[in-house]
Parts: sequence; structure tokens; C-alpha cells
Amino acid sequence: MSAAHALLRSWPADARDDLPLALWDAAAVVAATGGTASHDFQASGVEMDSRDVRPGDLFVALKGEAMDGHKFIPAAFTKGAVAAIVDRPVDYPHVLVKDTTAALHALAHFARDRSPGVRIAVTGSVGKTGVKEAIFNALDRASRGAAHRSVRSYNNHVGVPLSLARLPARAKYGVFEMGMNHQGEIAPLADHVRPHVALITTIAPAHIENLGSMEAIADEKAQIFKGLTQGGTAVIPADSDYTERMIEHARKLGVKIVTFGRSADADVRLLDAIPSANGGSLVTADLGEQRVCFSVAEPGEHWIANSLGVMSAVRAAGGDLASAGLALAEMGGLKGRGARFNIAVTGGKALLVDESYNANPSSMRATLRQLGQTPSHRRVAVLGTMGELGDFADRFHRQLVEPLIEAKIDHAILVGEGMRALARELGKPHGDSLGNVPTFAHCDNTDQAIGALEDFGLTNGDTVLVKGSNFMGLGRLVTHFTSAPD
Repeated sequence: MSAAHALLRSWPADARDDLPLALWDAAAVVAATGGTASHDFQASGVEMDSRDVRPGDLFVALKGEAMDGHKFIPAAFTKGAVAAIVDRPVDYPHVLVKDTTAALHALAHFARDRSPGVRIAVTGSVGKTGVKEAIFNALDRASRGAAHRSVRSYNNHVGVPLSLARLPARAKYGVFEMGMNHQGEIAPLADHVRPHVALITTIAPAHIENLGSMEAIADEKAQIFKGLTQGGTAVIPADSDYTERMIEHARKLGVKIVTFGRSADADVRLLDAIPSANGGSLVTADLGEQRVCFSVAEPGEHWIANSLGVMSAVRAAGGDLASAGLALAEMGGLKGRGARFNIAVTGGKALLVDESYNANPSSMRATLRQLGQTPSHRRVAVLGTMGELGDFADRFHRQLVEPLIEAKIDHAILVGEGMRALARELGKPHGDSLGNVPTFAHCDNTDQAIGALEDFGLTNGDTVLVKGSNFMGLGRLVTHFTSAPD
């Protein structure tokens, strides 16, 4: 026997080798859903939106209050679907079930149970998508491509089961984002995933209109711990006003608890953070049994805290901390969540920071603080209305005066009805003790904001922050300025 053959015969066995390579085949879908297959097939993906179907996908024809996915089955197959899950016979390869939503849940649970991988769940008022991506990048690097995660912000009652249904049997890790707008939404999501590690990024007044209080927000986020598997780990921010409240939820469930932050008694504790030349930070943290030093590419104090949460979750999942450090050092801003663009302006280039996907009082303050630390000729803030603040809306919008002044913003373009409260506040006379109040313009909508920013006239060295709740549509403003020819 040759040396090469001997090496092949001695190759270590891996239980994952017996798991299927295809994401789904007809037999597995039938086993998961109890449905009846019209044809044999193999699928490489799962999709519920016919516009997003890729060749090889299994299309799930979901029925909602206003829309029936069965109407889009021909479009799905035109784009390359290999089969569909349906509640009525169709003239395409399909699996017939009684209820397509229940079938999607069944697919999710089957995929979860067949994969031996470690599952990590992430929630929080701010930063959950970025933290989810950072954890995924760390685990994917260490496992050489054997990690899976929710794409985009698939974090609700449909997105989470869909993300689970896409979990490959051979995945070593799965990272899932969970969001909520109302009480009672997190626990069912956590029950779908049944994570081994559950992380809360932070507690902030997002969705306070529906939850009523910060305490209620903390209580709802802590419901993620109810889904933890036996021996699972709850990862909790140590610097929150609601830390003890969240710890108490976890303690009642008997799960492991890991805290992270600047607090002296945090399990993963910040020792030092030094600003780096690229706008990020060089972070040193104490993990108890060891100290680690790593770079964080993303700018801002909030990303220093986020990085500690990432390290905590990766360690709890049995991942590699060196890979986590490299992932944090290389991570760039996501579309709508910190992506940076150099745009052509009079005399050279200006920097545009895209935070257009979401906004709440906490994230507004954090990004304005970061804007104030960015070397710039002039600093411009395009701020859209923050949603779901209810009776607190006027107060939270007015309170942005101080962070605007502290960040030394030169000009603010305020967009939407909610920002009228801030415009009124900026229009009042202010004492010199507050510092220089920025000039400002108020716009009703994004189209007016585009015109206002063009009228302002960006020049070389300016920095523009664009931030608001997604319903304001400020992403169109970003597209307008970033797609303009050089």
C-alpha cells in the first residue's frame, strides 16, 4: 500500500460525513412536513419570496392576510426553483401539505434537529445585525466555511424559521438574529432556534411605544434565554441599567451566565481601548483565565462594547478567539448600518456614513458621538424620524440637541414629522454654555432632504451621517449621492 493510500485510510472519521450534502431532497421534505411529493428533487436553498428565488431553490408558497404565495409559483420556477411546498396541487414539482406556514416551521425544526452544530441567538435594542455578522464571520473563518447565519435582518416570526430551514445538515455553527416589536414575540423565536448561546447586545428605548417602559423591553429581550438548551449560556451586557434584571431572568432558568462590558465585575471586561488610525479601536480585554488584544475596524464606543459581546459568544460556542479578533479587524460597515462611501464633491471627496436602516435614541447618540470624533472639514447630520416611540417621541427627539452640539455638528437636515420637535428645540435661543448650535433645515420627506443636502453644497473633507428609521426611506438619499458619477 502506498503512503498516500495509507493516509487516506487513516483519515479521521467525522460524524458529519454521514449527513446529506444537499440542503433538502424530496424524501427529507416529506419526512419533515408529512406532505406528499409529486416528484423527486434536490434543493440547494429555501425561499419564500419569488423575487429572490435562485436556481436550485425550494419555494415555500406562504399565505398571508393580503397575499397568497401560490400566485407566484410560475415566477419562482421561471427563476429556477426546483420544487414548491403548496397546500393545493400545482403543475410543477411540489410537496403537498395542509398548511404551508406550518410546513416551514416543520422544515426549520427538522433542520435544527438534524444538525449537530452549535446555535447562537442574538437580540438587543441596538447592534444585533452587526454583532450577528461579526460572530458569523469569526466562526465561519475558524470552521473553514462551515458556519451559517440569518441573512439580512431575517429576525421575525417568518424570517427566523426560514433561516433555520436553510441550515445545512453539516454546519458546525448557526447564528440567528431575533427581533421584536411587541411583547411575547421573542420567546417563540427562541423556541424555534433552541440556542446553545443567547446574547443580548444592549437595552435601549426601541419599540417603547409598544412595550411601554424600559423595564418591559429588558424583560422581553430576556425571554431569549427561555429557548436555551440544557447547559446553555446567557451572554448579558454588564453596563446596562437593567443588567441585574436580565441576570435574574437567566438565573431562574438555571443557565450559565456570562457578562461583558466595562464594569469591574464583568466576566469579559474591557481593560483598555485605544483609537486606531482607521477610525476603529485597539481593544484589550480580560476574559478571566486570559487576556486578549485585538483590533476593531468598526468605529465608535458602541462597537467596543459589541466586540466584547462577540468575544463572549464565540468563546461560549467553543469557537476560536484568534479568528474572532481577525474577523473584527476586517469587518466593514453593512449597508444601512455603518457602510462608508467616498463621494465626489466640489474640490475632491466627502465621506458619507450610511446608517439609514434603523434609529432609536441610543443609536442616534452613539453615531453622533462617532461623527464628532471623525476628522472633518464640516460635519453634516441628515437625521430622520425615529419610529415606535409613542408618547415619548417628542421628548426623545428634543433630547438630540445636546449630542448634536457635543459632536460639533455644523449643519443638520431633519427629516419627517417626528423631527419637528428637534427643529423647534434647535430654533430656540441657547446660552453659550451649550456650545455652537448647528444650522439646520427641516424637510418633510427624503426628496426634500436630497434637495436640501444638494443646496448645502458638500465640499472636500466634509463628512455626512445619514441616520433614521427605515420607514423614512433615507436609503434613497444614500443611493442618490453614492451612485452619482465621479
